[in-house]
Amino acid sequence: MKAKRITIEEDLNKAFHIRKAVFVEEQGVPLEDEFDELDNLNGQCEHILVYYEEKPVGTGRVRWVDEFGKLERICILDTYRKLGLGKVIITALEEIAQERGAKKVKLHGQTQAEGFYKKLGYQTSSSVFIEDGIPHYLMTKELLSR
Repeated sequence: MKAKRITIEEDLNKAFHIRKAVFVEEQGVPLEDEFDELDNLNGQCEHILVYYEEKPVGTGRVRWVDEFGKLERICILDTYRKLGLGKVIITALEEIAQERGAKKVKLHGQTQAEGFYKKLGYQTSSSVFIEDGIPHYLMTKELLSR
């Protein structure tokens, strides 16, 4: 299991394939809502791939919103869940946020994943809201100084 920053279009397309499989095909998010102007390599955000046995199976991205690193588009292909890859993704994105000077991170976590994020130190910071037809919470975490 390893996380790798995406620096080339070929890897970005691998991340898009994973996101389409999870969010669009599995969860029913409209294709036009899943991809946006941040889905490129121009530096507005950083994307990662997570590998299991040399195969890209998970992805996520982080962008900067006010003083926060905002973790987004976190997903793992169905057959690779429950292997600890979610923690690898979150840890990698938090490290990138810290490198860029963020002292706090936030994310919109699906309600079914609230317990997972809490185990990683996130606090629920909102009531339930609907995003792309799926219930979510705003979750936040203060990053420890290195």
